[in-house]
Amino acid sequence: MVTLKYQDLIFQASVLALVVISHVIASEQVHNNFTTTNNIIRNRELAATGCNLFQGKWVMDPSYPLYESSTCPFIDPEFDCVKYGRPDKGYLKFSWKPDSCNLPRFDGVDFLKRWSGKKIMFVGDSLSLNQWESLVCMIHASVPNSKTSYVRQESLSSVTFQDYGVTIMLYRSPYLVDITRESIGRVLKLGSIQQGNAWKGMDMLIFNTWHWWTHKGNAQSWDYIQDGSKISKDMNRLMAFYKGLTTWARWVDQNVDPTKTKVFFQGISPTHYQGREWQSPSKNCNGEQQPLTGSTYPAGAPPEVQVVNKVLSRIKKPVFLLDITTLSQLRKDAHPSAYSGDHAGVDCSHWCLPGLPDTWNQLLYAALVM
Repeated sequence: MVTLKYQDLIFQASVLALVVISHVIASEQVHNNFTTTNNIIRNRELAATGCNLFQGKWVMDPSYPLYESSTCPFIDPEFDCVKYGRPDKGYLKFSWKPDSCNLPRFDGVDFLKRWSGKKIMFVGDSLSLNQWESLVCMIHASVPNSKTSYVRQESLSSVTFQDYGVTIMLYRSPYLVDITRESIGRVLKLGSIQQGNAWKGMDMLIFNTWHWWTHKGNAQSWDYIQDGSKISKDMNRLMAFYKGLTTWARWVDQNVDPTKTKVFFQGISPTHYQGREWQSPSKNCNGEQQPLTGSTYPAGAPPEVQVVNKVLSRIKKPVFLLDITTLSQLRKDAHPSAYSGDHAGVDCSHWCLPGLPDTWNQLLYAALVM
């Protein structure tokens, strides 16, 4: 997804960009105390238990995986590593163990009963697709004989578990903000989010964005970028990400009723295209078969994490951050790498199913039940 060359450029520009972002935030009107960084802390730790779900380590667990790819009808070829020849199976046998508490095992029947008659929507890019397919596979494994309806479309897909009236949707929106076709070409509008009309009326929303903000050349899905009244060919991508995510946060504040809708933000999903990040001579994730030990990643958090934290710290409505970055960074072994059925080259961006996104959904479940 992200080329080595452009990752290097992002890293080199990150410090300057974050200084600028910090200056922009400082110069804007400060919200009341409800929206300080304590909001992030509250999101990360479950106040009732003092449990930080996102600090911990990976341990071998013979009860994993939670399902078999061959029995789940919802997995795309790009994530089906077993089907497309991955010879090692150890990556399937790890579970996440928080330091301060026990992570409840996912219970698909309980999930369906809790959300009976409800609508759940993932909104974002192919990492949202990864997590959406994981969740419906996990639920399907719990109720394999339940009637389902399955719709796949370019912008909106869904799986409905008919016996429970639960619909789990995926709305494809790589940037969350809008891209419009105009006379000059395709314009990425950092201040516009008209597509948000399709997200209203949901009982749960799980948002994600970042990976497409780095795309260049033919992989870029826009020709111009609009910031206010200014239209340009390009701008610093971290700053663009900050501005776009701020527009999303404003949409949440204006459109979400927290008594009716729970909102989650899927934290930054890392890539493993540079072995030096985990102090390895490896070129990328290809051939990696073990997670990193311990609970820290040698390269530290990527700069886009700070952008997410800044935006979420200022949002008025409650948004729970699924802070999956570090625990996912440790899983250099969990990518499709060369065993993707629908991805050219080595894929160190997405994740095998079964695999890491199952843990993301366990954390989502824990946040709902603990």
